Amino acid sequence: MTVPEFQRTVYEYYREHGRSFPWRETIDPYAITVSELMLQQTQTERVVPKYLAFLAKLPTWEAVATVDTATLLRLWQGLGYNRRALNLKRMAEAVVIKGLQNNDNYLRALPGIGPYTAGAIRTFAFNEPVVMIETNIRRAFLYHFFDGKEGVADKELLPIIEEAVDRNHPREWYYALMDYGAWLAKTQPNANRRSKHYAKRSAFTGSLRQLRGHIVRYATVHPVTTMTELLQETDQQPERLTEALSSLIKDGFLTQDGDTIQLA
Repeated sequence: MTVPEFQRTVYEYYREHGRSFPWRETIDPYAITVSELMLQQTQTERVVPKYLAFLAKLPTWEAVATVDTATLLRLWQGLGYNRRALNLKRMAEAVVIKGLQNNDNYLRALPGIGPYTAGAIRTFAFNEPVVMIETNIRRAFLYHFFDGKEGVADKELLPIIEEAVDRNHPREWYYALMDYGAWLAKTQPNANRRSKHYAKRSAFTGSLRQLRGHIVRYATVHPVTTMTELLQETDQQPERLTEALSSLIKDGFLTQDGDTIQLA
């Protein structure tokens, strides 16, 4: 398949079956940034109601920059990866001072912003024809341009992705491309398994991440607690609880003074 043929295939699918999401109805950089952080490793159907509720309570950079941690985490509850919520607040604190700049280096210096998220903000908020890759984009190019090849590195995909970008309509192109890749995920064997970067997600049940989430949910209701109370609440061994608490303190969720633990 040639790149022009690929572009026609993607756009034909999108015109017939393009998805509708609330973050596609705006070009507000704040609203788009919120959606991109929420969509990191979380399915779109889970994100939609949380996104709408979050923006209803915290509609601006200034609002999220000044919100207390307990309220922020309650609004984020159900999305998982609570570190993303703290990253958004820290990002907002910086943006309120300097503004959000359409610049890759600036964006990637903000908390929680990697290459893809920086590219997505520039594409969807500023309509910049950047080159970016995520799971649905990767799947589409692997399926059409690397059929049967194993261990394909992203650096092999990037030149083709760059050639395929619709420089006149980059925002629409990437919406179309992601929708097409999502459709391939439902209808074809997972081409992403042939990526060099493919890795199965580790089990959540019984993981440290699950325990961290349990502690954070408890702390949003009980902002000041103790090790004794947390041991009773989580039914964990002290060593395991200490490991989870140490990571949450390091990440800025909690503080500890002796036996007293509270939201930061």
